[in-house]
Order: sequence, then structure tokens, then C-alpha cells
Amino acid sequence: MGTHDEEDVARRWFDVADTAPLLLDTRGVVTSWTREAERLLGYPAAEAVGEDLAGLLAPGDAERLPYVMDRCRRDGGWAGLLSARRRDGRPVSVMARITSADEPGGSARRLVLLNEMADAPGWDMSRAVLEQMIGGSPIGIAMVDADLRFVWSNAALTRFGGGPPESRLGLRLAEVQPGLNSEAIETQMRRVLATGEPVLGYELVGRVRAAPHRETAHMLSFTRLDDEHGAPMGVYYTVVDMTERHRARQRLALLDRAGRRIGRSLDIARTAQELADVAVPGFADLVTVDLLEPVLRGAEPSLGQAWDHDADDSVTLRRAGRRATGDPGVATGSREVVHRAGSPAVRCLVGGRPWRVERLDPLDPLDPLTEEWVAGLPTGSEPPSALIVPVRARGVTLGVTTFLRRHRHEPFGEDDLALAEDLVSRAAVCVDNARRYTRERAAALVLQRNLLPRRLPEQDAVEVAACYRPADELTGLGGDWYDLIPLSGARVALVVGEVPGHGIDAAAAMGRVRTAVRTLAALDLPPAEILAHLDDLVTRMDDEEGVAAETEPQEPRSDGSQTVGAACVYVVYDPVDGRCVMAAAGHPAPAVVLPDGSVTFIELPQGPPLGAGGPPFESAEVTLPEGSTLALHTDGLLARGERWALDTDRERLRQALEQSADTLELRCGTVIDALVPARPYDDVALLMARTRRLPAERVADWELPGDPAAVAEARKTASRRLAEWGLAELSFTTELVVSELVTNAIRYATGPIRLRLIRERTLVCEVFDGGTTAPHLRHPRATDEGGRGLLLVSQVTQRWGTRFLPEGKIIWAEQSLTDPDA
Repeated sequence: MGTHDEEDVARRWFDVADTAPLLLDTRGVVTSWTREAERLLGYPAAEAVGEDLAGLLAPGDAERLPYVMDRCRRDGGWAGLLSARRRDGRPVSVMARITSADEPGGSARRLVLLNEMADAPGWDMSRAVLEQMIGGSPIGIAMVDADLRFVWSNAALTRFGGGPPESRLGLRLAEVQPGLNSEAIETQMRRVLATGEPVLGYELVGRVRAAPHRETAHMLSFTRLDDEHGAPMGVYYTVVDMTERHRARQRLALLDRAGRRIGRSLDIARTAQELADVAVPGFADLVTVDLLEPVLRGAEPSLGQAWDHDADDSVTLRRAGRRATGDPGVATGSREVVHRAGSPAVRCLVGGRPWRVERLDPLDPLDPLTEEWVAGLPTGSEPPSALIVPVRARGVTLGVTTFLRRHRHEPFGEDDLALAEDLVSRAAVCVDNARRYTRERAAALVLQRNLLPRRLPEQDAVEVAACYRPADELTGLGGDWYDLIPLSGARVALVVGEVPGHGIDAAAAMGRVRTAVRTLAALDLPPAEILAHLDDLVTRMDDEEGVAAETEPQEPRSDGSQTVGAACVYVVYDPVDGRCVMAAAGHPAPAVVLPDGSVTFIELPQGPPLGAGGPPFESAEVTLPEGSTLALHTDGLLARGERWALDTDRERLRQALEQSADTLELRCGTVIDALVPARPYDDVALLMARTRRLPAERVADWELPGDPAAVAEARKTASRRLAEWGLAELSFTTELVVSELVTNAIRYATGPIRLRLIRERTLVCEVFDGGTTAPHLRHPRATDEGGRGLLLVSQVTQRWGTRFLPEGKIIWAEQSLTDPDA
């Protein structure tokens, strides 16, 4: 070892507690040996005492021993590094100090102190150095004894409150930090004392004396301290302030919770309430969400509509969400909230910028409902901290959100403002999405209500109930429809159909097809002919759309905009004799529930879908007993996934129709609930009609000869029947109608002539003849002798028309029974 190494070692502090001492005489012979020396080098005292120190050193340092002893005699001592040799022959590097150990009147001796280096950093650190290191550490460090009382702490621990290190001595943690959960911390200490296993990274959240109104977070680690005999003597623990990291985690957790809980539905008020629920109690003690009234209706927000110019320029909003600590947070519906002119909420609403105050000034007015909450705080408590953030989405202000914190929480800071703005902006997008959905759904429902019958017409032929369930739940639009159309002679047409696709395009196509069906129904043609004409119209519509697509700019086209492939079933029921004639175009046949409750399915020839081309449509005719129920439905009622299995699904439908219910409307809903899932794959329409029969006394018919003299007798017969029915006031017009219609039949037609009167909601007069030509209404000139008959009939009746039968035709006219003058 050189001179520089000796001087360097001499300057180092030497910790006597870790040394192995021994004594030498002036010749360098060991005269006294210790247990520490035996532990370091492995030699027992019997072998070491009397041995030259050179024999305990490595060969290189053994040669230097005379030089070292000479330095001791000359300078009184020596310090340096030596390489010793263990009893097993392994070398060990030691730091050595040799000094005089003379006694009065005794022989001269040398005290040797050996300290193993072991290549460990800090091997030469003394207690003073270690105290300086841990005492100046920025991490809070403390030691407690076995009774968990403080015996030492560094200055860094003072930052958390509880006084300087000397004031903690002898105290328990609960006495130093009463705001913390000291019981939980001491439980960890006792565990470490008992097991000896350290506890690392224990997180604790609470309030320390240094920040009583602020929730802080700390990470603690505990290690047991043992004495030289291995007995536990206390616990050494460190404290790291991780409040900022904890708050960052809380902010991320709040935003994550907001992302999962806000906007789960497209209901505006529910979305606003979800914002309030997310923020309480983790972020604030009271949250209110006030929106402009047009927003809740789905309309474009307009601040001008909220101003009350007749009063004090206050602004009226609707409270869509409110939550306070301790409240259940159940939304009870929106109500009006008036914000006075100049209030923070109005300033936020107009300026679009947030407003924050650490402690609320009574001169800054809030809305009355929030002021009630503030007034309910404990007497003498500090005013709450307030934060108001405008609800803005896509550059438009929808309302304001108010956050309040009680005095026990620290006031809102800039970080809280940034978090609140982020939270409200996320909710604002959800509110605006819900607003746009509300607007679009309202428009879609208006369209659907106008495309489907709002209320089925009243008539005496059938009792009817209908259910409709679209596959597109968001818009409520679909391509299925149902209808009931009154026809002449007290008959009704029952129609159910569908066009391909879903949504608004399918609804628009459905509206065109349904309008065409109603127009064709006015022609009073048989069902097969109605479908044939409808097939031609659908083909023409598709051709027109194809031409338009070629000449107009290309636009996205959604499913459901085509009419080709539409399906329809058209049923005509006559309550006079119970006959039911029907035809289908690519549509399921109706089911019939007989009066005894049994279910049958009509064997109806299936025609091709509309516009698809194929064989002509065919009709089927059945006679239904009174009280039978017809069930007309689209194939979505029986859809399983994307396919419809006829045999299996008929059995399912049979079971559903066999279930009884108090009313036809309830029965219709029962069938839908039994067969249609909550989210149907396809649109579903179901029309159920329970048949009625007109009593025989309300129908009168007569065979008439082809003699002009029969006209007078027909007038008299009809007049007598009207008197029996209590309709004598209609005798004059009825005689005129009978006279004109019978006269025309006798003059222009061939074959038998029949006259029939039907008393339903109207008085129907029908004249049958064997002719196949339809009469035409004329406007005769003043000099014409004839041609005024049908003109008179059209003037004195509600409506009139012609209906063709295989054996001839019927000319009919209707008169109102509720308004004879109509």
C-alpha cells in the first residue's frame, strides 16, 4: 500500500463497533485475542496467541510488517489496508489501525483494530455519517421501539405535521397524527415485529396535521430492527408522499368511470343524471346539471328563448340532473330553475367559460335550489367551494353544471377545474348525441305515424287489434305495415305487408306501397286482381327508380329503399254471409282461431313477391263462423335468426294463438311477447280481426223482374223497410236512389235483377244485374232528355260505385245514418 492509501485511510472515520481488536507486543507477536478476531480470521485464541502477526498476513503484507512496526514506534500509530489470511487460507481485505496501548509500569503494547472491507460500499461509514445521510434524506424516516413509541425520526417527517423530531420522542403515532388511521399502521408494525418479514409499499390515504382539509396519500415500508443477539428491538419505517400520484390515479379513475357510466342510453335527462352521479361524492358534495329547455325536447338550443325579458332578465333552465352526498340520486324528472341576471351560472352560459371560487361569497347568487343546500350546512362552517362549467358540445352551449364542496374538503384548484371541464365535455357530447337522437327519433315517429294508420276505422264487420314492432329500435321505423280499409256493402279489407330492409328507407318504400294498396282498394276489385295491379305498380316504381339512379348523382343507398320483393296478403271479409276471400304475394297465409279456441291455417295459394314476376295470383275463399279471429302477420313474427321455417313456426304460432286473453288487444300483445324477442331480427306486424255477422233483420233483399213497372213496387218495398228500421226520414232519397238504379238495370242490363238494403253504420242500397259494363257519371246539357240519374244519385248520397262479380255487377250507394243532410 502506498503513502497516498495510508493517508486516505487515516482520514476516514473508523466505526469501533464493527472492529476485531487484538494486542501485540513491540516485536509484533500476538499477546491477546478476542472473539471478534476469531470470527474475522477463524483462528482460536490457542493458535493465535504467541504467533507473529506476519504469520496471519498474506506474504506481500508480511514482508511489510517491520516497516509498519517501525512507523508505530516512530509516529505512535499507523493506519492502512492489509490483506490478512484466514485459517482456511482464504485472503480477506481489512482496514487496520495500530496504536499504542501502554499501561503505567507495564510493558509496551500495540492495539490493533481490524475492520473487514468486504468490497461493500460504505464499509467505512461511521454512525455520524449514516445519521447525516438518513437525517438529511428527503424521505420521511422514523424508528419506533417494541412498544411502537418514537425513538428517532428525521427532519423530513416534519413536513407531514406532528412537530420536530424531539417532540415525537416517546409518543405513539395516534398522538402525533390523529387524522391518520394509526391503528392500521400499527397493525403493520406489529406484524413486522412478530414475523421479521418487511412490509413494502403499504399505501395509506388520510389527512395529516400539515393539511387537515386535504386528503393525502403516503407509501410506507416497514423493517424490523434486531439487536446483536437477534432479538427484535423496534421497527424502522419510511414514508413517501405520493399524493400527486394518488390524485392522478383518482382523476384517471373518475374519467374512466365517467366513460363507462355516462351516455349508456340516449335519454337526455338520464345522461345528465349520470354526470351528477359520477361526480358525487368522489369529486364534489353537490352537483347540479341545468339544461336549456329546447335541449330536452331535442331541438336546437337557443339562449334567447331562456331569457325572461318581462322580469329581470333572468334565465330559466331545466334541472335535468342533481346529486348530493347522502342522496339516493334517483332522477325525479326535470323542473324549472331560474338563474338571476348576473349570477355566475348566467355569466358561464353567456360567455361559455367556467367560473371558480375557493370559498363562495354570499354576494354571488346561485339558483334558489342550490342556495337551499348551502343554507343547510352546519352553522359556523366555512362557505363551500364552487365551480361552474358550461355544458358545451360542437361549439354550442347546452347548459351549465355546478359543483360544490363542503368546508371539510379543500377548495377547487386549477387541476380540479381542468378535470371538471374534461368530465363535463365528455358528458356534453353524450347529451348532444342524445339530443340529436331525440330530434331524429321524434321526426321518425312522426313519419311512422303518418305512414301507418294512427287509428283503425270504426266499422261493424270485425273487432280489430294490431301490434307493430320495428327491428330498428333507435328510429322506430320499418318496412312492415297493416291496414283496415272499409269497402262497399259493409265489407272490409284486411291488409298486412312488408318491403325489404329496415329503417327510414324501408319506411318510405312501405308508404308508397301502402298508398297504392289503398288506392287500388277503392276500385272494389277481387283480392287477386288487386295484387296483380299492385305487382304492376311495384315493377313500374322500381323501373322509375332505376332511371333516376342513372341520371342523378350517385348517393349512398341504404337497405330497404327498394320495393321489388315486397310481400302482401289482402283479405276481404263480408259480414253479411261470413265469406272471406284472400290472396297473397310472397306472404304467409293467415291463421284462424275458431270460436272454440282451435287454430287452423288457411291453405292459400302463394303468389310470387311483388315485382318479382311469376305465375298469376290466385284467391282462396272460406266462410268463417261468427266470432272467428283472423291473424294476419309478417314473417318477422316467426323469424328465427335470418330464416323462417314454415312447419316449425306454424306450431309455435298455434301455441301462441291458443293462449286466451280478456281482450283482443291483450291477446295480440300476448302473441307478440311469446314469439318476438326483445330485439327482433326483422320488423314485425300483427293484425288480428274477430269476425262479426250482421243480423238478418238488418239486411233486406228482393228479386225484381225486368219490367219497368217493377220500379214503383221496388220504391214502395224499400220505403216500407225503412219505416220498419225507423229511418223514415231517408225514404225520399232512398226512393230516388232505388228508382234510378233499378231503372238503369232494367233499361241497359240483362239477366236477373236484385235489390238489397243493408243497415250498418250507413244505409247501403245495392242493385245487382247481369251486365258487365260500368255506368259513367255524365253532366247532361240542358236540352238532354236523360243522363241525369247517376248525377242525382251522386248528389244525394255520400258515395256510390260499381263492384264487379263473376256473374255480373253491383251498383251501390251509401247514405249516412248520423248526418242525414250530408
